[in-house]
Amino acid sequence: MAASRARKKRGLGAAEVGHAQQPGQTINIDVCFVPTQHSSEEKLPAVSGSSGHLVIERLPAAGEEPHWPGQVFAQADLDYTEAMQAYVAATPDRPKRAHAGKSTPTEEPPSIWRQDWENRAQWHVILQPRKQEDALWQAIRRHHHLLVVAYRHLSQVRRKQHRGAWETELHLWQQQKQEHKTLLEKRGQENEAWHQRHRPEARSWIAILVVTDNCTRQCLALPAFSTGARLSSSELVAALKIILPKGLQFVISDQGLHFRSNIFAELARDADFVHVLIYRHRPQSNGIAERFVQTLKVWLRDKSWSAMDRLDPLLLQFQPEYNDRPHQGLAIPGLSPNELANRIWLM
Repeated sequence: MAASRARKKRGLGAAEVGHAQQPGQTINIDVCFVPTQHSSEEKLPAVSGSSGHLVIERLPAAGEEPHWPGQVFAQADLDYTEAMQAYVAATPDRPKRAHAGKSTPTEEPPSIWRQDWENRAQWHVILQPRKQEDALWQAIRRHHHLLVVAYRHLSQVRRKQHRGAWETELHLWQQQKQEHKTLLEKRGQENEAWHQRHRPEARSWIAILVVTDNCTRQCLALPAFSTGARLSSSELVAALKIILPKGLQFVISDQGLHFRSNIFAELARDADFVHVLIYRHRPQSNGIAERFVQTLKVWLRDKSWSAMDRLDPLLLQFQPEYNDRPHQGLAIPGLSPNELANRIWLM
């Protein structure tokens, strides 16, 4: 009750408590990632970078329709029993448990692991002769070490007597070392070829800094960075210094590494704003920025670009379109962010 009376005394309605009262008072920021190259026929993957490395949504291959056993329950011509039996038949990879509590092997390995197991089996075939080669090399090294120790303990006279045999041994050792070096180089090439065949396709990314006004929901800027996943706090802070509105009091962000750096803390001190870090695993606390990222990616989904200089014009096109279209999340639903900002400034 006391808090309610205090809000009324300051002229704040109940609906106004959750967002800033004036434009430029609070901003919400976030960093989103899009591929450096994108075709309008492709789906934009969901990407998270707050943990310090990119966590990327796994997309189906081109032309592959998503399928899962539970789809059988959507077939109207099947009753419950028939649907359950079809579901059980479609999931032979489920682990079976013996009555004694011990796991029993299934007739075939789980399909989602099968390819991985096959890859591991191929790698095992490659490793077996390598183990024998490594054991032989270790035996050769030990034998040469013993010969070196024995030769060093010989007197000068005995060394002269065995000089021919010793030089032959040194020549043989150099030859064996070169053969082993060549073998390691060959292994490196085999390793790279194997990993190229079995690693996911590498993609490069563009990082986009999202800056939205907490009061009006206006998009203040969308600077993009070609450094992508390697975006540094210095780059981010340099862009923010140009964007931050005058009179800023609060900046809301998630707990990504870019926002918890010393250089960002220095920016907060120099610009005299309070940095508000949301709770971990609670992205809805920064919902304005999160929802904006979703809207941006939906808009970009049917666009195509091949490099950052092709993406920049699209971002410049999106910003005014977004700020001029109706927004249902505003204090006056149906107004655009620009219209709400104009009304507030005229009040």
